[in-house]
Amino acid sequence: MIPNEDRQFPAALAAAMAVRLDCIGEDGVDFEPYESFLTADETTDWLRAWTGNGDLNGDDFRVFGQDGTGGNAAFWLIRPGRELAEQPVVFMGSEGETGVIARALGAFLWLLADGFGPWEAAAFYEPEPDWAPRVNQDLATIAEQYAPDCRASAAAIIGQASEEFPDFDDTIMGLCR
Repeated sequence: MIPNEDRQFPAALAAAMAVRLDCIGEDGVDFEPYESFLTADETTDWLRAWTGNGDLNGDDFRVFGQDGTGGNAAFWLIRPGRELAEQPVVFMGSEGETGVIARALGAFLWLLADGFGPWEAAAFYEPEPDWAPRVNQDLATIAEQYAPDCRASAAAIIGQASEEFPDFDDTIMGLCR
């Protein structure tokens, strides 16, 4: 079990989020990382607001950043007994978009290195017409350091995540009121 009170980023995520903070506004990726995970209460408030379901708590999510519209990126704690870094990364947008964008932290690091943020990954099949991903060498160095065996293209990472968790949207929509 992943302790609910532990809100510090794993080292790999902290390193990548530090690079992302330096890139905001420069690379066309709409993703603003937090300095730590939202608190349990903040996560519960977000999930209740997003779903309209006041009976939920946020224990199954660790939110670590958002896009400019308020959509959130989070780890979805769906794999019992597994470490946080082994949990899938999801995006839940401000307009109801949902998607599992990476099967685990290592894959997410390579997604970032390939020039994608969470929103861009969730919108992969319907990207903005004037947006093109740009590889970030600093993020690629972090991905190589922490997840050398997870290297894959953004398309492969997104496809693998969608394939493993095809019912994520239905699961989340089933929580909505």
